[in-house]
Amino acid sequence: MVTAFGLLFAVPFALAFGVAQYLTKGAAHFAITLIIEFWRSSAVIILLFVFYYALPGFGIHLPATTVGAMVLGLNAGGYGSQAVRGGLEALDKGQREAASALGLARHHTLLLIELPQALMAMAPTFVNQLIQLIKGTALVSLITLSDMTFQAKELAEVEYNPLGIYTALLLAYFVVCYPITIFGRWLQLRTGAARSLSGEF
Repeated sequence: MVTAFGLLFAVPFALAFGVAQYLTKGAAHFAITLIIEFWRSSAVIILLFVFYYALPGFGIHLPATTVGAMVLGLNAGGYGSQAVRGGLEALDKGQREAASALGLARHHTLLLIELPQALMAMAPTFVNQLIQLIKGTALVSLITLSDMTFQAKELAEVEYNPLGIYTALLLAYFVVCYPITIFGRWLQLRTGAARSLSGEF
């Protein structure tokens, strides 16, 4: 559940801030970069503690699920925004110039020409970020959320078999993440083939 809610933070943040960083200059570019780097560079475990345990001291109370999803999602979104920006910057500038010469507005060029191509190139990176988001949910047990790690810890304390229980937890994360890894590799091959075909024409 935290992973699903985290995606609601990660995807919009990555797209909005990645595009904004690509389009802006000067002070606006600096401010956007600062926000991205805050979420990308800060330790997730510290952010979880700050938002869950420290904010109530200022009268701000957020549910554990919201804190976990927001912190993990925005951290992943920070990395994803750089994939968005990089994908847009890697496109041939001649396409933008040609669109401008044809009279297309800048936002139309971005939405109709640049983003579709960039998103195709970014898809494998987004899959990798999804895997990191899933693995990051192991940390939300630190803010009392009853995820797999929290339940494994409680079970290990009752059964007195931490080796067996945590090995099972490791396998559980592997079973969840490995099919996504295979999908990411397949997607990378497909997008690579698509770019090769587009280059031939």
